[in-house]
Amino acid sequence: MKRPRVSSTASRWWLAAFYVAAGMMHMVRPTAYLAVMPGFVPFPLQCVYVSGALEALGGLGVLNASVRRPAGWGLVMLLVVVFPANIQMAWDAVVHAKPLWVQALLLARLPLQWPLILWVVRAAELRGPTQDRVHQL
Repeated sequence: MKRPRVSSTASRWWLAAFYVAAGMMHMVRPTAYLAVMPGFVPFPLQCVYVSGALEALGGLGVLNASVRRPAGWGLVMLLVVVFPANIQMAWDAVVHAKPLWVQALLLARLPLQWPLILWVVRAAELRGPTQDRVHQL
């Protein structure tokens, strides 16, 4: 078995720290997340708590080789699902005439979703064959 590169291991730890911290913030400051929840989302407070728990669990999951890939796919799906909240946050900043630097920051954040997805894909080893497929070849 090939030993993982230090950079991929470090990347996983940074990713885990990022998502565990982000997930915990959902529990500590749910009102901040409720403020950006699009109006069409049912049960907004429950969604804040569930998405926070899933972020934290996904972050921890990428550290464990046996659940790394499912955790990674979960984080990718979460990044896609929460994207409307990012759009809502940027829209609200423009509509409510927030300072230009806030508007610019929130608008610039939107395309950053793609690098985050790529980071998860790489750190969770979502590309390439699974271990089971390797043994079948």
